[in-house]
Amino acid sequence: MAQYVAAIDQGTTSTRCIIFDRLGNVVGSDQREHRQILPQPGWVEHDPLELWERTKEVLLRACEKSDLSAGDLAAIGITNQRETTIVWDRETGRPLYNAIVWQDTRTDQICARLAAGGGQDRFRQQTGLPLATYFSGPKIKWIFDNVPGVREAAGRGQALFGTVDSWLVWNLTGGPRGGIHVTDVTNASRTLLMNLSTLDWDPDLLSALEIPAEMLPKICPSSAPLGYTTQVVPGVPIAGILGDQQAALFGQACFSPGEAKNTYGTGCFLLLNTGNQPVHSAAGLLTTVGYQLGSLPAVYCLEGSIAIAGALVQWLRDNLKLISSSGDIEPLARTVEDNGGAYIVPAFSGLFAPYWRSDARGVVTGLTRFINRGHLARAVLEATAYQTADVVKAMEVDSGVPLSTLKVDGGMVKNDLLMQFQADILNVPVVRPRMTETTALGAAYAAGLAVGYWSGMEELRANWAADRTWQPAMDEEVRRNLYAGWRKAVERTFNWVES
Repeated sequence: MAQYVAAIDQGTTSTRCIIFDRLGNVVGSDQREHRQILPQPGWVEHDPLELWERTKEVLLRACEKSDLSAGDLAAIGITNQRETTIVWDRETGRPLYNAIVWQDTRTDQICARLAAGGGQDRFRQQTGLPLATYFSGPKIKWIFDNVPGVREAAGRGQALFGTVDSWLVWNLTGGPRGGIHVTDVTNASRTLLMNLSTLDWDPDLLSALEIPAEMLPKICPSSAPLGYTTQVVPGVPIAGILGDQQAALFGQACFSPGEAKNTYGTGCFLLLNTGNQPVHSAAGLLTTVGYQLGSLPAVYCLEGSIAIAGALVQWLRDNLKLISSSGDIEPLARTVEDNGGAYIVPAFSGLFAPYWRSDARGVVTGLTRFINRGHLARAVLEATAYQTADVVKAMEVDSGVPLSTLKVDGGMVKNDLLMQFQADILNVPVVRPRMTETTALGAAYAAGLAVGYWSGMEELRANWAADRTWQPAMDEEVRRNLYAGWRKAVERTFNWVES
């Protein structure tokens, strides 16, 4: 009898496979990084074939490390970086261009032209999304406009589009030899092409972006049997797909309306469960699908998306060489008592929620001769907390409910200084779960539910347990002054890029 569920977590900087048991404990894992291809300022690409190779490697090695075979796996779930756009040839399986990553800003003029016909919120009623470089639809159009022959191949059904989940499932189930071409509702809801109400591709949106329906994957529930693997671990059902942030919501057991989580990874993403009806934002947030289990109604979320969080630590390490490893930032930041008046706003790809300013670029403000490496390290960490505070304030406006507790996950939650500052600047407790690999766990949960490995949501909720809670301890006047300085710094980023 199969005793475990595997999750493939294909992220922005690396690919992981984690194998879980029935209690949600990790029994094996493997991880591999991949290249970040940066052809010019604002452009971010990945090699789709490298993503596929890394996926095969981590799946095989996680099983080998755990001494497991295909017969030990009840199901595989997939979670992925969202919005990243891949177009490939159905017959050969070869990508027709590099994957255009969610952070990429090359579609700013396409978005501006579309907005000229109805404003930035032209498609928000259908999609829950503003017109922004973040989403997949404009990326497809850019490929059509700039890569010869792709538009025509798409019209014939020879060129296929998918976010990373689609690309991996297609390859895992056979690729050119019968691979299935699917996505789930959470990833589809990030393309700017799916109607939130019908949960299907919207003909009017496809027409506006000149994208043929023939190239699009079938939209499926997040938790449902989809197909079987044909290699690495042949014969295992793929039964769950969730975009990475929705997977973290699911892994955090935020199954009831009003429950929220924040994931601190390459970017930072706060999701609030709003139940079975989409809530349209008036404060700069996204309305998105949280998950759909089989034939049950979809669950929706409000989301605040922040482009740069952990990536700012990588920038400090790789570009400025102020630290040698990401783990060095907390000791360096602790060499000073505060930020010394310095703020860093990491608008490297513009600003996402709640501002949605593609014209913004990053700034460092408040510099004096007093500022040293420690102050800059502290400003890097604080930038993530301030951006989260911006999103929380917008979420409270939209929901009408003040945040009482914030569940957190992702790589940065190991940083105690950041978590304490987050509690201080929000003035609410911040809770880290015992299992911090919630993104992979959510994908495993979705797959395991679909094949009956787990009995239902209550069993999953029982697996969740708190590891540590940070209580706010900052004086109100200090909090108010620090946040006012942040808002001034954010304003300095606006209108930097001129058309």
